[in-house]
Amino acid sequence: MLPKILTIADLQLRYRSGALTPLQVVDAVLVRIAEDADPAVWISRVPAEALRAAAHALMAGAGPSDAQPLWGIPFAVKDNIDCADLPTTAACPAFSYQPTVDATVVARLRAAGALLVGKTNLDQFATGLNGTRSPFGAPRSVFDGRYISGGSSSGSAVAVASGMVAFALGTDTAGSGRVPAAFNNLIGVKPSRGLLSATGVVPACRSLDCVTVLAATAADADCVRRLAQGFDEGDPYSRLGVQRRPLPPGFRFGVLAAEQREFFGDAEAEHLYDAAIERMRALGGEPVAFDYTPFAEAAALLYAGPWVAERFAPLRGFIESQAVAMEPTVLRIIAGAAQFDAAAAFSGFYQLQALRRRADAEWSRLDLLLLPTAPTIYTVEQLRAEPLLLNTRLGHYTNFVNLLDCCAVAVPAGFRDDGLPFGVSLIASAFADDALAALAGAFHQAGNSGLGVDRTAAIPAPAVPVAASDDNTVVIGVVGAHLSGMPLNRELTAAGGTLVRGCRTAPDYRLYVLPDTVPKKPGLQREPGFVGPGIEVELWRLPVAAYGNFVARIPAPLGVGKWQLDDGESVSGFLCEAHALVGATEVTHYGGWRAYIAAITVA
Repeated sequence: MLPKILTIADLQLRYRSGALTPLQVVDAVLVRIAEDADPAVWISRVPAEALRAAAHALMAGAGPSDAQPLWGIPFAVKDNIDCADLPTTAACPAFSYQPTVDATVVARLRAAGALLVGKTNLDQFATGLNGTRSPFGAPRSVFDGRYISGGSSSGSAVAVASGMVAFALGTDTAGSGRVPAAFNNLIGVKPSRGLLSATGVVPACRSLDCVTVLAATAADADCVRRLAQGFDEGDPYSRLGVQRRPLPPGFRFGVLAAEQREFFGDAEAEHLYDAAIERMRALGGEPVAFDYTPFAEAAALLYAGPWVAERFAPLRGFIESQAVAMEPTVLRIIAGAAQFDAAAAFSGFYQLQALRRRADAEWSRLDLLLLPTAPTIYTVEQLRAEPLLLNTRLGHYTNFVNLLDCCAVAVPAGFRDDGLPFGVSLIASAFADDALAALAGAFHQAGNSGLGVDRTAAIPAPAVPVAASDDNTVVIGVVGAHLSGMPLNRELTAAGGTLVRGCRTAPDYRLYVLPDTVPKKPGLQREPGFVGPGIEVELWRLPVAAYGNFVARIPAPLGVGKWQLDDGESVSGFLCEAHALVGATEVTHYGGWRAYIAAITVA
């Protein structure tokens, strides 16, 4: 018997114990889909026999392993992200096309063993935060069918929150991966821009778009994000970033001052926001009132400024020939690009840059922001009667995030008296994804709000500490098979190791594949004067006693030496003796071992 809500951690445990098989999970998922009362969740699905065949193929292999950390995990994909098995419609049948390859993120997750179940509904062309703008119907909140599910990743959220899949991919330009998470009691991870590849994603605003992860727990969402991320040379907006250090003890979190709060008359939402502030304080944070004005003004630019023209750019030909095929509200919004010329676009860029400077002054006093994900919630009928005004209200606290280059995690934060969920978002400047994930897990567990539609489900404890620690431990850097999700990572976790952060070496390091090693192992070497991309690595914290045992087992030609990171920090990490690299295959251009393994697995 499967729990009401599927989680990666629970399925992994059952698979490894032999209590469950992927085929049994697939059969249960198919039953749940058939019995689900909301017909608007899916746009297309992998045929049942093909899904069973994929499960059989996994079972015919070596079984669950660290090499495939998502072995047998069912997932869904928003239908503006390419999957080779199924058409991509972006919720517009006339726009539909059949991709021949998976989007980069989908390929990486399938290589990790995940089972694609199908493509989910969305606000057409990912334009909306409410989930009602689709000819395939309007997915509803899992708690009350009269209310919106949130959008544009509407179907993805409902598929997870109702227990049909363990996680789902969405996209987020203005809040599309966070608002539906809030309305369905889920975690919604909006990574730093460029952290996850957008190759194979139908653009909304290409310079701002992010692939997002919706899951029941922070640990699950963070696991998927880590496996899906990685530099992609095929995506011009993909970028290499260094994850910031864990939050300091007594971290400062920005809260809305009384005069800048806007809940549009929803007193219950405001009360739950106050409770969230106290919960964050109990986790060791210090609330700091900040000036929301520059953030709000940046948020207004997304639809009231020339970024609307960026939505028009990839659809120009389609709109000019088949505008009648578009959902009326979506067409009205995107067609509004006609009022902006090139001069207006530059004026918008200048205005945004000025707002960034003003926002930076606030960030200098803060480690993160704690904001309502959405100020209130509406019924489907209310949204259809006021499609523009009410949708704008939903984005009041989300629209600025990508414009100001932030990362965010939407986290459940309790329930109103009518049984509808409320959520908050943890927001920080770019590449604080790891730190936010840890804090989101702790905050979620402290709130005791259940998982998705199951309000009684136990929330797992966070896997990593919220703040930096000064206890009796040692930090070591790993570069290859010891990375999260890789075959030897268990040697760290079994020794009590915890992940500190992902980061990158200085640019003068080269990465090689050591010959005749199983599993494949890398060799890292520094070459002063060489200029490369830097190599993606992770820092792990081990108890002192465990560190000694761990280092003693490192086989030649590997050893531990000093790394220079690209932020100037010096840390201990794996290095390779020079003689072992003569004739070895160089893979520096991949930017990291995980990206190299993903590339050869997909190939």
